[in-house]
Amino acid sequence: MRTEANFSERSDITLVIEPKSRLFDLKLREVWRYRDLLLLFVRRNFVAVYKQTVLGPLWFFIQPILTTIMFMVVFGGIAKMSTDGMPQAVFYLAGIVTWNYFAESLKGTSNTFTANASIFGKVYFPRVVLPLSMVITKLLTFGVQFFLFLVVFSYYYFFQQTTIQPNAALALLPILIFITAGLGLGFGLIISALTTKYRDFQYLLSFAVQLGMYATPIIFPLSSIDNPLIRKIIMANPMSPIIETFKYGFLGAGYFDPLWLLYSFGFMVILLFLGLVVFNSVEKSFMDTV
Repeated sequence: MRTEANFSERSDITLVIEPKSRLFDLKLREVWRYRDLLLLFVRRNFVAVYKQTVLGPLWFFIQPILTTIMFMVVFGGIAKMSTDGMPQAVFYLAGIVTWNYFAESLKGTSNTFTANASIFGKVYFPRVVLPLSMVITKLLTFGVQFFLFLVVFSYYYFFQQTTIQPNAALALLPILIFITAGLGLGFGLIISALTTKYRDFQYLLSFAVQLGMYATPIIFPLSSIDNPLIRKIIMANPMSPIIETFKYGFLGAGYFDPLWLLYSFGFMVILLFLGLVVFNSVEKSFMDTV
């Protein structure tokens, strides 16, 4: 009887889908109503990544480990680049884990329209649910790789003679993650909208992400840059203050300035707003161009 009653109640629900008439009509409340669908997409994304692989979830660890080893050999061993006196493994892994979350969120959301055109053409739901689900999925991946970082960090901190000095800036970690997620989503929404007409951005993106990593203090400490102008240019990259603060909080070596972190936050807010507006504008007509 209860099932029939619920079915009867549900059958009375009428969903009216209205076209978005204004540019700033983002209808973000709808995202909350479709939260169950959001979680389903997160589960699908997470499971599908390594479903048909031999090593499966081990790839979550293999990728940052191999990248860290390569950096240790090339930049630490051959190029003799400074790591601010920190163990190379911890120094490089701190930057890699943080950068990976930004890069994977950006790449995952940048093809929202082109990769999901078949779904968008058949059923209605707030389109922004898909890029949001991708950012949340990558947050889970970040959690796994952050655990790997903590293991390596603990080994050097407790069992090796190092100058690692974690401090109160560790409390900023949730804010750093939030800003990183917002930057990845904001850039991804804009590129996703642009790729509906210009596929060049798909090819450009992989180069831009790779070049962006070398323009961010991941393989080098900011303290190794003596020229004040170049330091400001590097810090103008909104990911630089995040990674420097992350290193400062965990390692005690890095550059922490609340104003630069505030700059990253402000950049993220503006970028995310622009991304949502552009995404909202394109979703009304993208089926004609994809």
